[in-house]
Amino acid sequence: MGRARLARLHGIATSYAPSPGRTVTVGDDTVVAVLAALGVDASTPQAVTAALDAHRGRAEHALLPPTVVAHQDRPPDLTGLPEGSVLRVETEDGAPPLGGGGPPLGRLPGGLPLGIHALHAHAPDGRAARAHLIVAPERVPAPPGRTHGFLVQLYSLLSRQSWGMGDLGDLADLAAWSGRALGSGFVQLNPLHAAVPGPPTDPSPYRPSSRRFPDPVHLRIEHIPEYAALSGAARAQADELAGRAATLRAGVLERGALIDRDAVWELKKPALELLRAVPLTPGRRAAYCDFLAEQGQALDDHATWCAIAELHGPDWRGWPAALRDPRSAATARLAGRLMDRVDFHCYLAWLTDQQLAAAQRAALDAGMGVGLVHDLAVGVHPCGADTWAQQDAFASGMSIGAPPDAFNSRGQDWGLPPWRPDALAAAGHAPYRELLRGLLRHAGALRIDHVMGLFRLWWVPEGRPPTEGAYVRYDGAAMLAVLALEAHRAGAAVIGEDLGTVEPGVRGALAERGVLGTSVLWFERDYGGGAVASESAGEPVEGGERPSEARILGPEEWRADCLATVTTHDLPTTAARLSGEDVALRERLGLLAGPAGRERSRARYELTEWMGELTRRGLLPEGAGDEEAVVRAVHRFLLRTPARMVGVWLPDAVGDRRPQSLPGTWDEYPNWRLPIAGPDGRPQTLEELAASPRLHALMRELSAENL
Repeated sequence: MGRARLARLHGIATSYAPSPGRTVTVGDDTVVAVLAALGVDASTPQAVTAALDAHRGRAEHALLPPTVVAHQDRPPDLTGLPEGSVLRVETEDGAPPLGGGGPPLGRLPGGLPLGIHALHAHAPDGRAARAHLIVAPERVPAPPGRTHGFLVQLYSLLSRQSWGMGDLGDLADLAAWSGRALGSGFVQLNPLHAAVPGPPTDPSPYRPSSRRFPDPVHLRIEHIPEYAALSGAARAQADELAGRAATLRAGVLERGALIDRDAVWELKKPALELLRAVPLTPGRRAAYCDFLAEQGQALDDHATWCAIAELHGPDWRGWPAALRDPRSAATARLAGRLMDRVDFHCYLAWLTDQQLAAAQRAALDAGMGVGLVHDLAVGVHPCGADTWAQQDAFASGMSIGAPPDAFNSRGQDWGLPPWRPDALAAAGHAPYRELLRGLLRHAGALRIDHVMGLFRLWWVPEGRPPTEGAYVRYDGAAMLAVLALEAHRAGAAVIGEDLGTVEPGVRGALAERGVLGTSVLWFERDYGGGAVASESAGEPVEGGERPSEARILGPEEWRADCLATVTTHDLPTTAARLSGEDVALRERLGLLAGPAGRERSRARYELTEWMGELTRRGLLPEGAGDEEAVVRAVHRFLLRTPARMVGVWLPDAVGDRRPQSLPGTWDEYPNWRLPIAGPDGRPQTLEELAASPRLHALMRELSAENL
């Protein structure tokens, strides 16, 4: 009983409901392990009693929580302060403090400036406290009007100029073309976060080394201004590298080779070394110095980790003990000796930031109302730069994932360490603030993967199966306030990926703050009581049982505040779903949830349902059942919904049959390594995509008059 109470006090749920009417109790061993990761000993009854006493003592003495949330027109609730307490606010911009030189404040007024301020409280009994005061706008910015755009995994989009994988030059070109020629309002990307270096590099963009800085493997070498200044032997070396890159590109586009991130980096890294030897012009040198000053300690930490990783390998947990501490004297001495390499990695971050800025400018210049939509992964790799630099913020020995549910009886372990909610609160959510600020520098919107993680995450103790995890709660109000503040400062919209198991109240809280949801056509069904499939289904959904009474939701029943799509990067393409190739692929790999015949029958039944629905609504002409006609029809269906943003999965536009990622596989399927291809499996370059009659026929359906 005491241990359960201790768990609740620290935001740990001791039970969960995998399905309606069923509750599972979390095991004591899990509770003890999760509490230990939060710095609380609950291993014995005596330890539990001591921990409860310590918590009670802190609560009785504390005047303020570590972080206090207010909104611009609504002061925070501080009714728990003793009567007669005096308050003072130090604003983040250094303005004269409220309650400092004037009369004491007995309560905080409305109309406080937006920002992260310091709140001081002094009680009549002599107690004093300082808290972080987050003053946020009520809502994040809304996208400007209704719009459509492409969803794409950048690495998969190769042009005739890219070096074996899609790059930021390709991104700028895609944005400029689709904005001008198609009237598109945005391009949504996969995470461009810095990867843990290989070889082999983990190709998944959702297990990065750092979410704070983008990966320089995405650079377009020829677009770096110093490239034009190369001469002599350096020019010859650069030309030789470009020639090898052309061979690498041809292997992917013409000979069926997979995208090889490590091979691309083996060519780009020496090219970047050559470019760094070219002196910067005075203007570019000044811009670089400004970038270093803006990024400060975060960039220095990231670049230092990169430099040490070149010497000792990428897993900092295996480095010499003194180097595992980013603030140790040994680390400082080594960073001094590696100063040239540290500066090289700072230089790469600057170049990448410049090309991201150029891509967003190209999008806006092309008339896009939003432009780039960047993607924030839910976590980072345990051995990477972020976990090294911010060790106090991460829960040691824990991984996040998902509990067992009707669609995955074993649960999921994503191998990503979670942030500690207590550490975030104590720091005024600074790691989260800095992360958002970096991602929003050159974005018109931000997609947050597994947005439910702002409220709670499933923690799995190291060495245990995901069935033996527990939910740990975060300060959702503070997380949303920081999100609203940073989005407001950037003028960017926010999209939450809210597919999967979503606890009650989360979608309402997100909508109240203006965060758009994600609605996928195949999952929007009424499962009784009006619940849509994306709220109750797992990820992926297509392998699970569905109640026979689950009807397709009409477009008029969809929510307006969402990004509506037909499919996503880890679901079958529409062509694969229509042809049955998605079931065939999962059958070959042993991933079906039941007998193959039953799965094929279910897939055919669902398609028959959809054909009937599309025909009844006049979206699919009678007898027009060919693949391209149906792809156009399902996108017409999206246009009938009130969704503010309509996304087209770029591979769908040319009939690609392969998913970019197949959940549940590792080596069995080439996840994150496939170029966009046509129905015959032949890769399509950006130039071919721009000339594709099939793509243009689809995009005419999303013209301005139809939107």
